[in-house]
Amino acid sequence: MDLPDYWLSRPAPDLDDEARRACGQLLAQATAAGPETAIDYTLAIPRWRFLCYAGDEHGLALHGTGDPGIRLFEPREANDLSDFGRQTAVYAAGDGLWAMFFAIVDRTGHALSVSNACVRLAGPDGQVSEPRYVFSVSQEALPQRPWRRGSVYLLPGETFVTQPPLTFGPYEVRIPQLASLVAVRPLARLEIEPEDFPFLADIRGHDDARLAEYGQAMQTGAPWPE
Repeated sequence: MDLPDYWLSRPAPDLDDEARRACGQLLAQATAAGPETAIDYTLAIPRWRFLCYAGDEHGLALHGTGDPGIRLFEPREANDLSDFGRQTAVYAAGDGLWAMFFAIVDRTGHALSVSNACVRLAGPDGQVSEPRYVFSVSQEALPQRPWRRGSVYLLPGETFVTQPPLTFGPYEVRIPQLASLVAVRPLARLEIEPEDFPFLADIRGHDDARLAEYGQAMQTGAPWPE
């Protein structure tokens, strides 16, 4: 299925066996050390690849934030366009790149809103696409480069449930948004610089007064509202 050009594809290629083993070793070391100290990241591969490995292959939940000192994530009331996203819950992503966006966007130092999405499309033949992404902030804030140094926390996935899939024509739209109705203690924390985010130059701008239009466009495959 062809999506509009504002949907971004996860960069390729996939990890080879050697890189996968290195990720596994680092993940084991990081979870043994705990989140009090940031992961000593020494891998040659980009940080986003390690985070995607943690989500894709180990089922960890990933939470991006600017706060480096969280020791317990507690459920909070959320404000979202979807029913799933309006629960009192701990929210996280099953996709490392999606979590990174929330780590590097400075929503406390700038007046802005965000519009974003991550999906995989499952076809009637059983084939599931690679992840596709949309990232946008308020167009007035975009020229100010509202980025920050942040952290992505790695959380155990046992208490999280995944947002129910949506239907789009013959496709099932799978969204790796996760919610836990109970508090969660993080396993590890990785510090992120804006330059670690591979889509930094692809973050779009939107009109805050028309936020619902952008959400509708993403849900229907329509062009980006201009």
